[in-house]
Amino acid sequence: MPRIAGTDIPADKRIVVALTYIYGIGRSLSQKILKDLNIDEGIRAKDLHEDQLSSVGVYIERNFSIEGHLRRQETQNISRLKSIGSYRGMRHRFGLPVRGQRTKTNARTRKGRKKTVAGKKSVKELG
Repeated sequence: MPRIAGTDIPADKRIVVALTYIYGIGRSLSQKILKDLNIDEGIRAKDLHEDQLSSVGVYIERNFSIEGHLRRQETQNISRLKSIGSYRGMRHRFGLPVRGQRTKTNARTRKGRKKTVAGKKSVKELG
């Protein structure tokens, strides 16, 4: 398995797909990197030469924020939103959708499983 930017990338996949295993690099960014370095997208990751691997690693480290640094940056941004008490920060704090989605239905990914609340007792049961 070739190693780029501290991440093992799968050897049997095409390099354009294998680069997406690095956190912070998607398909279009992967294509841009390979185009800038004049590397064929169809070549398998295991077939890259050492100098090509190192040039990809250096290019990524120099031009993009990836892996641990990017994760740290995201958590700092979220904690800043929480600390200043912004609307988005409150939504993060309460575990609700942040970007304006509806919450009456759906939103189960953020809210978790349903918490059943007991129904109100009728007047006949009270008397």
